[in-house]
Amino acid sequence: MPYTPSGFFCDRLIRERERRDGEGSLNKPLRFNGQDFSVLRQECLQKKNLFEDESFPATVESLGFKELGHKSNKVKNIVWKRPKEISENPQFIVGGASRTDICQGDLGDCWLLAAIACLTLYEKLLYRVVPHEQSFSDGYGGIFHFQFWRYGDWVDVVIDDRIPTFNNQLVFTKSAERNEFWSALLEKAYAKLHGSYEALKGGNTTEAMEDFTGGVTEFYEMKEAPKELYKIMKKALERGSLMGCSIDSLVPARFETRTVTGLVKGHAYSVTAVEECKPSQLKESKVRLVRLRNPWGQVEWNGPWSDNSKEWTTLSKTEKEKLQHQSAEDGEFWMSFEDFKKNYTKIEICNLTPDALEDDKIHKWTVSVNEGRWVRGCSAGGCRNYPDTFWTNPQYRLRLLEEDDDPEDNEVGCTFVVALMQKNRRKERKMGANLFTIGFAIYEVPKEMHGNKQHMQKDFFLLTSSKARCKSYINLREVTQRFRLSPGEYVIVPSTYEPHQEGEFILRVFSEKKNTSEEIENRIEADHPVPAPASAGEESEEDQQFRTIFQEIAGDEREISASELKNVLNRVITRHKDLNTEGFSLESCRSMIALMDMDGTGRLNLQEFRHLWNKIKQWQGIFKHYNADQFGSINSYEMRNAVNDAVMCLVSRSGFRLNNQLYDIITMRYANENMNIDFDSFISCLVRLEAMFRAFQAFDQDGDGTIRLSVLEWLQLTMYA
Repeated sequence: MPYTPSGFFCDRLIRERERRDGEGSLNKPLRFNGQDFSVLRQECLQKKNLFEDESFPATVESLGFKELGHKSNKVKNIVWKRPKEISENPQFIVGGASRTDICQGDLGDCWLLAAIACLTLYEKLLYRVVPHEQSFSDGYGGIFHFQFWRYGDWVDVVIDDRIPTFNNQLVFTKSAERNEFWSALLEKAYAKLHGSYEALKGGNTTEAMEDFTGGVTEFYEMKEAPKELYKIMKKALERGSLMGCSIDSLVPARFETRTVTGLVKGHAYSVTAVEECKPSQLKESKVRLVRLRNPWGQVEWNGPWSDNSKEWTTLSKTEKEKLQHQSAEDGEFWMSFEDFKKNYTKIEICNLTPDALEDDKIHKWTVSVNEGRWVRGCSAGGCRNYPDTFWTNPQYRLRLLEEDDDPEDNEVGCTFVVALMQKNRRKERKMGANLFTIGFAIYEVPKEMHGNKQHMQKDFFLLTSSKARCKSYINLREVTQRFRLSPGEYVIVPSTYEPHQEGEFILRVFSEKKNTSEEIENRIEADHPVPAPASAGEESEEDQQFRTIFQEIAGDEREISASELKNVLNRVITRHKDLNTEGFSLESCRSMIALMDMDGTGRLNLQEFRHLWNKIKQWQGIFKHYNADQFGSINSYEMRNAVNDAVMCLVSRSGFRLNNQLYDIITMRYANENMNIDFDSFISCLVRLEAMFRAFQAFDQDGDGTIRLSVLEWLQLTMYA
């Protein structure tokens, strides 16, 4: 869904300010929906009331919008109950949180539960997501909170403890212990983060892994997995990485169905261990094993090395204890690495960022995070298949500064991972939003342009091949890939596959050595000269005509109002057939007077009018340059170049530079439904841009690039501009 400048951009400015104040970090997470857990709990304790969360109420709206919506029979008998109404002795965590505490209910969120199971293997990570000072006894007020990584920020999500039940049984996630509720409450908090329980249906384990850690996930298809996959998996677990796997189901009717070997297709599993053992009867090398867990808490592999298979009789008691082997229908089982590769189709590994395990010296990730947006008609250019608009996508300059310490196969270079994540699509499902097909390409920056923050233009991409790119564009929340390139400067171009698709994203670059990445602020240099305004001493036939008309309309007062200005301009400008314009609107003329009105009369004298007309002529020349098809309008993707040409004289005087957000605003404000901008809108845009810049300069008396305004000053400034 599109955002308005007053909504999206104000929110973004607020987020940026919060980050500068340290908000959104692990130690100072953002308060989701502005709810402060400590304050709310204290209020409940003082008033002796149990918390009821109005922002995620115990109603059908919190359950879902389609299969769990108002018209669904599934929700008719659901009753929201607190744990004390379900169990006589409810506990938040019983005997420590473990992977057996997570059993799937009537919601297709096995992907989430597999990630939670992985999380329980690492106490430090778990208790960052699940603050463990919570209970149903001391300080109980019916309120709990959980913390998630969300698009670059850590957020604290507050919930009440009313949970959906049917016949006094939990409908969704539950623990094997009937009186344990941490996993059910965690699921509820995650549902609130995304708008409803139904929003969690169907997903990828990596999505939840990243939301629990802030890490970056890499995919491996088993058919294309590297030879050293076992070592990669073992090293990843030793480093604290989270790992999940699944078996693709090509036939929808067989989705989440059990095979004869006990494995389930279209279902997410968590990898909980990778080990080697030495059977006593074998003379050859050790056997490599993988331990997995089904989030259902049941239904296990029944092949070699399953719980009761004969292979376990070949191991010593010591070996069995090392592998923690037990025969129980708990969803967890071992299998050989070879069977693992044969049966599973893909594996996902979530690599953790430096702040995840601060005391682990192995982790040396350098992370750069950039927030961006594709705006229809301005910066939603689509993939390379659309050369006329591809160059308008957001661009990010990447500097690789140091080579790897331990290059593989003696190949020098810098190893890094690029992760492009689209935002909010799951939350917007109820409004019909689906995941976009997204991807990215990487181009090497010519040495002569190093250090130059110039936005690469269309010709560069027409003449230059990408140095690297993602394997394919795909409709996942995140597209991730590992690369190795020589030290130098590169530009990363993230995009949707089709142009004109509007949405938000974050682009992250991870590397074990130092790198920097930042958004290019779009200072676009024109290859053609900007038309110079006519000097005061030169007066063309058209100038003379304007003087005559002005004097005719102004009369003895020697000044003209907005409506009179409209009359003056339109009597001449409408004669320019190539502009295909009906003339300026009254509102445009009011803005022109606001720009040129130096004496505050609300009218223009002849001198002020002359300055205005010289500007219009200059801007008219630029408009005609980009109005190549002579249809009287500029394509919104070319608007950024046209606007930049028009303010070049302003730039050269002040160092002022437009950024991506300003181009987005201009497009949304001035383009029509066909993403075109007519002459009237073009002039109105430039008039307003220059007026606002002039006003800022007037307030910025010390020239430090910042101003402070009172509410009245702000209103006076913006209302007249």
